[in-house]
Amino acid sequence: MRPHRPRPDGHDTQPGAPQPWLTPRVRVVLFAGLAVLLLLTGLSAPARAQVTTTPRSFTGYGFDQCVTPTQSAMDAWLRHSPYWAVGIYISGKSRACRVQPNQTPAWVRKQLAGGWRILPITLGPQASCNPRFPRYSDDVRINPSSHRSYLAARTQGRREAGSAVAAAKRLGIGPGSTLWYDIENYDSRITSCRESALSFLSAWTVRLHQLDYVSGVYGSASSGIRDLDNARVQRPGRFTLPDRIWIARWDGVANTSTSYIREDGWRPGGRMKQYAGNVRETWGGVTINIDRNWLDVGKGSTANPEREHCGGVRINFPSYPILRAGATGKHVRAGQCLLKQWASYDGPITGTLDDATLDSLVAWRVARGLGKERVLGSRAWVSLHGSAKPRIVKFGAAGERVRRLQRALNAAGPEKLPVTGVFAAQTTAAVKRYQGSHGLPRTGVVTEAMWRMLARGRT
Repeated sequence: MRPHRPRPDGHDTQPGAPQPWLTPRVRVVLFAGLAVLLLLTGLSAPARAQVTTTPRSFTGYGFDQCVTPTQSAMDAWLRHSPYWAVGIYISGKSRACRVQPNQTPAWVRKQLAGGWRILPITLGPQASCNPRFPRYSDDVRINPSSHRSYLAARTQGRREAGSAVAAAKRLGIGPGSTLWYDIENYDSRITSCRESALSFLSAWTVRLHQLDYVSGVYGSASSGIRDLDNARVQRPGRFTLPDRIWIARWDGVANTSTSYIREDGWRPGGRMKQYAGNVRETWGGVTINIDRNWLDVGKGSTANPEREHCGGVRINFPSYPILRAGATGKHVRAGQCLLKQWASYDGPITGTLDDATLDSLVAWRVARGLGKERVLGSRAWVSLHGSAKPRIVKFGAAGERVRRLQRALNAAGPEKLPVTGVFAAQTTAAVKRYQGSHGLPRTGVVTEAMWRMLARGRT
């Protein structure tokens, strides 16, 4: 209840007392004026619609850092780095960087528009035997009391989950998102410390589920994560386990395995690993001190089955030959199909490079600055495959745009990429080779500039 305080003008008006001047008509005028003021100042009364920000399915690289990066830094790393997931500390009194000037709903929306996956992290009460905490005078440790099955710790866990959800919603991070609790390394041999930490994390998960969020726990492979895994196997049902785990194990290996825990837990699709820490990296001229992560969550980066083309015409080949008038066969059928898909050819798929097909091909070539030659050569193949709405794709991308890229690279040179629709290591290497041969930065990230080159048939 709010305390009763005298008004500044000396009128001692009790909160909630009737205000005779505040008639319905006056209320309408006041609210209308407030709405106009909000519009003029760019403010908004209700929060924007919340979105799911964390990856349902993704395999690839991520990073986390203490302070949420600026927009310019995120833009530079989007276009130059292999990373496509970012961990940000959104709540918790024990986090080192409490002040987050860049962390706003607009920042979240901007990253999602670029394809970033956002990993919201909470660092609140830590294990009672962790000597590095509390950090400040107003944060606390997890209560180690075993009274009533660690009721105090469970109460703390529920409370922290509620605070994390409130912080997430303020940023527009809605239900369905994974919220991660950061439990730093502690001494698992101390029973009360270990059991209270597990009880806290169990309550965190229960409460997140009640609030329609997904539970994640970040922790050391040798303590928090190992204790969760042991509880899973040795005491099934004793604790409510998180949906996903984020393993801290700085072994330099970009995978989700560690000898500290069993291989079957949280698989498939429930693991991340922080495999390197306290690393300074520079991408696009911007240097950030980060921890490196490998994600394999949900179904991973997988592409839906490829749709049929022109009633079953094959268009995926390891290489594409030069075809001239009168040529026949499956490659001609592929060329006719591609021209038809671009609405440049309205004839039948005959498999013969006849005059009608060549006329359509010449029109396509001229429109893209490829000349008037009546030949279906490398440049035309690259352009037919590589013409797509420019959008950044890199390691972890999946879908039809990636298939177009893989086909275009096969047409451009001797790559012989499997057309999987998944942007992984082999595609990244092929992109870097193409970039290097065309004077582009060898980033492995396909930007608008590279898409334009492919659309113009650069081989």
